[in-house]
Amino acid sequence: MAMSELNLQIYACRKCRLWQTAKHAVPGEGPLAGKVMLVGQNPGADEDESGRPFIGRAGKYLTKTLLEFGIKREEVFITNIVKHTSPKNRKPYPDEVDACLPYLMTQIGIIKPKIIVLFGASAKEAPRVEGIEYIEVIHPSAAMRFTKMRERFRVQIMELAKKISKMEPEN
Repeated sequence: MAMSELNLQIYACRKCRLWQTAKHAVPGEGPLAGKVMLVGQNPGADEDESGRPFIGRAGKYLTKTLLEFGIKREEVFITNIVKHTSPKNRKPYPDEVDACLPYLMTQIGIIKPKIIVLFGASAKEAPRVEGIEYIEVIHPSAAMRFTKMRERFRVQIMELAKKISKMEPEN
């Protein structure tokens, strides 16, 4: 399946209740042959407005931190485990995660990343695909709010950057 076809399915999705209060589905964005995929919990209000992942305060902080360690946002595929915002940005319910998981798994199959970075509790519950390295990282919104988490987040992003720099370039 092509990513464009999958995105159309995500935009039209009615598998759970979240579409009813959302303005836009947020499939994700980035290179289709990306070595790294970043997976968050669910889109927030800014993401719901724009249809783009991680563009609110936490997204800006994430982009800035990635760049500090030499990772350009354009070089990673960014998505969420759930593709619609949830009311009051609550944690998605298990049935909402289950409804969206096939989309994430198809994205993984299309992109074939070497590393998947999981932000937040819901994302950390994502099933693992053999042959992919999974890295659980503090969510950028928590890192913004809490000093100790911020320090740990920066270390985790630094470690990610080191892993990326050691990866074989693709021909």
